[in-house]
Amino acid sequence: MAVPARRTSKTKKNKRRTHKGLTVPGLSLDRETGEYRMSHRISPSGSYKGKQIIE
Repeated sequence: MAVPARRTSKTKKNKRRTHKGLTVPGLSLDRETGEYRMSHRISPSGSYKGKQIIE
């Protein structure tokens, strides 16, 4: 089994992991309630795309 020739430095390790960051969720302003909500999800009032989904 292969063994690394030398230790991986902190810089090299962190450069390899740069793509593993957190992403900001897509928020949009709800026209009916005026509150922010996540995109492509039902609003807290139960409507989606102007239609009442949940009573």
